[in-house]
Amino acid sequence: MDPSLHFVLGTHPDHGFVAAAHTTAALPAHLADWFLTRVQFEPVPGDPGLYRLTDPGRDGRRRTRQAVNDLRRHGYTVHADIALDPAQSAAPPIPALPNGLSARRSRIAQAAGRPSQRRTVPTTSAPSVRTVPPVPDYTPTVRLRSPTTGRSR
Repeated sequence: MDPSLHFVLGTHPDHGFVAAAHTTAALPAHLADWFLTRVQFEPVPGDPGLYRLTDPGRDGRRRTRQAVNDLRRHGYTVHADIALDPAQSAAPPIPALPNGLSARRSRIAQAAGRPSQRRTVPTTSAPSVRTVPPVPDYTPTVRLRSPTTGRSR
């Protein structure tokens, strides 16, 4: 096995989609186990170092291809069968379902990124010119009526 190789993924006649790790000082066994269990592989009982995909009938090929991508994204070298290697085989086209929410968010994000072409209208109008009455020179006298008598004082 190539010493620079970290993981090997393929198919097995009894276990379906399988993975094995080449443990080195850079990739100890416990770390390889951690990575493989995170990408939905489980140890095969009675065969140390071999892992099988959990529930392979549930879109196993796509999940194994995703595991190859994830391990490579973390910087590990991975050898996979041609059918399971996204770099060597084309994935089947995924039908695009219309998603109104993502299209709406995209339009909002595009609109927020460009300057407005509308004129800005002031939120308040300019103060109107009005005349202020003159301040009187005298204090006006206010005559109040008494509430009991009804006459002014």
